[in-house]
Amino acid sequence: MRPGQTGPDGSVGPLVAGLKAKVIDPETGEVGQQGEWLLYGPNVMKGYLNNVEATRNTIREDGWMYTGDIVYVDENDNWFVVDRLKELIKYKGFQIAPAELESLLQTHPKVMDVAVIPVYDDSQATEIPRAYVVPHDPTTANDALKKDIEDFVASKVAHHKKLRGGVVFIREIPKSASGKILRKDIVKLDRETLVETKSRL
Repeated sequence: MRPGQTGPDGSVGPLVAGLKAKVIDPETGEVGQQGEWLLYGPNVMKGYLNNVEATRNTIREDGWMYTGDIVYVDENDNWFVVDRLKELIKYKGFQIAPAELESLLQTHPKVMDVAVIPVYDDSQATEIPRAYVVPHDPTTANDALKKDIEDFVASKVAHHKKLRGGVVFIREIPKSASGKILRKDIVKLDRETLVETKSRL
């Protein structure tokens, strides 16, 4: 964002002078409305220090930098970062941004905090989204609230973005010192719970 400029809530603002950008589908490479953010210009970094492989994967031969950010741009050229490419949930060829579902779930009146992770569904041979939810009132953490949350999401998103992995209640969402969701920790917890459940059968 340029000095003195402000953009709408959630936006990182317009591009700075001299910087070019495009958005591509990370699977096909086609230019689209939402996808990976590519940047080109004199203010793009030259590469990573002493890491040739990381540089090669990020800065391609044509000079474009593959940021790994999933973004979209509005009609006023304000850019919005939706999620990180590596965190996308891949459901039957569709890509689901956990952060998008988390933002929606935060608007549910009974949800205090939430994290969405991918879980693998053997029956469909694909990843599906599962929400780990901290309810405002722990005494309401029951099957009825789970269904209410699932229905809430289903009524507001595309068919492929439904919480097919369900809702799991948790006391606290693990986060870093900067407040970033430690998604890997939740995935590990989810897998450990699955193993423990199977061992009891």
